[in-house]
Amino acid sequence: MAATLEDKDFHYLINCILNAFLCFTASTLNCITIYALRKASTIPKPLRTLLLSLAVSDVGVGLLAQPLYTALLGVAWFQGRKNNPNFDKVYSGFMTTLHLFSAASYTGVVILALDRFLAIHLHLRYRELVTQGRLVAVVILNWVSAALLAFLYLVDRKDISGGIYAFLAISGNIITPFLYCKIYATATRHASQIRAIQVDATQQSGQLGDAVRLRKSITGSFLVYLAFLFCYLPNFTTRFVIFIAGASDTRHHCQVYSITMIYLNSSLNPFIYCWKVRQIRQTVVEMLSATSLRCRRLEITQTAKHSRKRSSEFPVPSRVDRRQEESPC
Repeated sequence: MAATLEDKDFHYLINCILNAFLCFTASTLNCITIYALRKASTIPKPLRTLLLSLAVSDVGVGLLAQPLYTALLGVAWFQGRKNNPNFDKVYSGFMTTLHLFSAASYTGVVILALDRFLAIHLHLRYRELVTQGRLVAVVILNWVSAALLAFLYLVDRKDISGGIYAFLAISGNIITPFLYCKIYATATRHASQIRAIQVDATQQSGQLGDAVRLRKSITGSFLVYLAFLFCYLPNFTTRFVIFIAGASDTRHHCQVYSITMIYLNSSLNPFIYCWKVRQIRQTVVEMLSATSLRCRRLEITQTAKHSRKRSSEFPVPSRVDRRQEESPC
């Protein structure tokens, strides 16, 4: 049964509301995450750099990509999609930002998995080979490549940009699970070796502590990948179905919701960082506590000022004044 105009309006309205809310959460939560990452000096610099890159991408989604998508849905809701120059202009900007931030985020997740693989596979040689300068160069190259992909779409080379985007999606979904399988096997083997070796208790405790910290960072990066896969897989599936079977109203509605799912990922990542990275969680808690304390102090100050103002306008009579009022003439 074909979808009616009211059905389309309903889907556009629901997604407008969802994306308007997610704009706020993505931009606010990721700004807090960036602040916490800059304060958390105990996090290894390579890991912090990669998480900062992902957080910056998520801020861009909340401040630029999602507002454009919300505006696109609003134009489609009020004015329609066909033969509408306003829709075409907003759609062009929306797709450009979608390619930019999606490519930067997706390759960033793959680079994060590769970094954790090198950290556990190279072990002591990791700091020697994976330097901060090299990692910053990789992050910059990642953003330049994402910007080039978005530029190709903007200049109407959709065939090239679409092919590159599909290649990134397919190769990333092959490489990343393979890396995490290798990481799990290596981490399990290292833990068994540490327990089996008869070494000094203090040395063994230090090695186990390093292994536990590394495993926690790997678990956190794996959860970031799972959240990314959960939010992006519906869009990949919908694109594939439309490519094979053609477009329809139902598939169009699924695509609208799948893009909202993509943007949901930008609001989920900060919760994963706070949950799995203790330093970020402590910084966020301290910041929220300090903000709450400032608000309480401001409230107390305002209340005191209001009380002084009222007492100056309506002075309280002294005991002498009261006796004079009570004494007979």
